[in-house]
Amino acid sequence: MEGLTRRQLLGYGVAGLSAALLAGCASPALTQPGTAGLRPAARAGERVTLTYWTWLKDMQRVANIWNDQNPDIHVNVVPVPQGNGGGYQKMYAALAAGGGPDLAHVELRAIPEFLLAGGLTNLADYGAHTYRERYDPTLWGQVSYLDGVYGLPQDSGPMALYYHQPLFDSVGASAPTTWDQWADIAVELRKNKTWIDCFSLSDAGPFAAFATQAGARWFTQGEGGWEINLLDEATLEVARFFDSALDRDLLITGYGSFSPPWSAAAAKDQIASLTSASWADSILADVNGGSGKWRVAPMQRWGSRGFGSSALGGSTVAILAHSKHPHEALKFAAWLTSTAEGIDGEIASGIGWSPTPDYIGAARTKPSAFFGGQNYNEEIMRPAAADQNPDWAWWPLTFQSYNILADEFRKKAGGQSLVDGLRNAENQIITAMKNKGLTIRQAAR
Repeated sequence: MEGLTRRQLLGYGVAGLSAALLAGCASPALTQPGTAGLRPAARAGERVTLTYWTWLKDMQRVANIWNDQNPDIHVNVVPVPQGNGGGYQKMYAALAAGGGPDLAHVELRAIPEFLLAGGLTNLADYGAHTYRERYDPTLWGQVSYLDGVYGLPQDSGPMALYYHQPLFDSVGASAPTTWDQWADIAVELRKNKTWIDCFSLSDAGPFAAFATQAGARWFTQGEGGWEINLLDEATLEVARFFDSALDRDLLITGYGSFSPPWSAAAAKDQIASLTSASWADSILADVNGGSGKWRVAPMQRWGSRGFGSSALGGSTVAILAHSKHPHEALKFAAWLTSTAEGIDGEIASGIGWSPTPDYIGAARTKPSAFFGGQNYNEEIMRPAAADQNPDWAWWPLTFQSYNILADEFRKKAGGQSLVDGLRNAENQIITAMKNKGLTIRQAAR
């Protein structure tokens, strides 16, 4: 994804951007990126204390590895709720009061709203580009805006197909390589009163990931502002496919993946597969009676279109706007997200897929008994992480946009198509972004 220039930012209506804060309230304490002077590094021998807010568990244990090796830069970890569960509200409130932590756990899709609210430090000013080669280039593109860098990639969620081999064997099926083959298997499984997967009408995230795999690019930037296109050919192909699958009763819509009903159904061998992110392995491993039955295969493709995988989830370590020690914070963030010690420590704390192509973590290089002895991280997930849509870009009001999409998708139960839902959602998202002072137009088609 190309970085935005300062001139382009002005085309988006900077005066109204602070209204994109969670409560819809502007914050006079926040400074627009690029207007504050750079903060100097600590003097030799000066001890610096950094605060890091994250919802990963037991991260102080990981930070202590750094602290033991770097006595002049001490990191204190403060647990916060998951982003939309209260963590972001806490961060915005602290920023509005002129404070906040030095470092914070910020999802990739949340970067634009933090950035356009003036809540992030431009790490390019402090040497972030010297670390660029350590990271996956697609992830690096998703933290790069305004000719700057606004977070270091922390993890991602490359996708694959998890499938219950005995259930697939029962209908004479092997892992599908295309979505059409997947649908054919779903038909046979329904004859045995088994479902191939869920399709939650209340969660637009998986649909967005499937469209991303097909090559969708919902938002682009230009000199005149944002351009939206939820009805490109890639997205329409995905929507028509799932409209057909749902009309044929091939998917569960009453609940979503990882919900208690889903766990119960999976334990009863009523769900035969799951197309999801790398982090789903640990959730599947908790399914009662599942050990040795499940396997992992590459994500099924959209025929000759698109990419071999997609991504569901992903986060960064960002340095917030009021940090007094961005030089030192960047050093810790780079250590945490791109070194073997940092990545191994984070894996134990629940991190997703490593953002560094050269090191996936020692724990992820071993065969898995649950998945029948497969070394699936090396064989499946590593190639999946490298076969992503590099042009997908996050946009302001991503969370609100997903809520709008979910509201429209829920109407599928009443007879509205997903295609019509996309059309309606696009118009509503345009209105929502204009109401926040953003310049946006529909793509020509």
